[in-house]
Amino acid sequence: MSVKKIYLIRHGQTDFNVRGIVQGSGVDSSLNEAGRRQAARFFAAYRHVPFDKVYTSVLQRTHQSVQGFLELGLPHEQHAGLNEISWGTREGTRITPEEDEEYHRVLQDWKAGRTHVRMEGGESPDDVAVRQRPVIELLTSRPEEETVLVCMHGRAMRVLLCQLLGYPLSQMDSFEHHNLCLYQLDYTGSLFTVRSFLDTRHLQEAV
Repeated sequence: MSVKKIYLIRHGQTDFNVRGIVQGSGVDSSLNEAGRRQAARFFAAYRHVPFDKVYTSVLQRTHQSVQGFLELGLPHEQHAGLNEISWGTREGTRITPEEDEEYHRVLQDWKAGRTHVRMEGGESPDDVAVRQRPVIELLTSRPEEETVLVCMHGRAMRVLLCQLLGYPLSQMDSFEHHNLCLYQLDYTGSLFTVRSFLDTRHLQEAV
């Protein structure tokens, strides 16, 4: 039985990450210098992997994070289904103590299983899960793509991992993430398993 290998990464660092500004799906920020170094380190460590396809969100920070692979001429598809969760009216703003209170209240709702709750004008984890499902269908229905690289965003990655591994969305914070971290998964045709969890060894020299 052939096993599909999925390399799942979060995009590299942006200035918004450093400054504590909410990005989400509505802010199309670019990588900063540190993020570009992270992308270069990941490319150096994994350029030998025979990827059949690169999948990204439609946001430029994911494209920039896999630029080295795209320059090799690898097939690339971008899907809005892989975009970050929308944080609604919070996007593009710095987190304040007052907003922190609202934000953490929403996070507590999610942990309690109320994953239909959303920030004002934004998406809920349930909403994100729905728009990810067509992409999951693509990933699981293309046996000719034996090894794929997927670059996306932190909160959306947590939702995706819950869906792939059969966890309730209330458990999504179990999947930690850092800029340009790697999860490696195997797919047997019926089951996803994690081969590598939150791997950042490739970033040891990317300060």
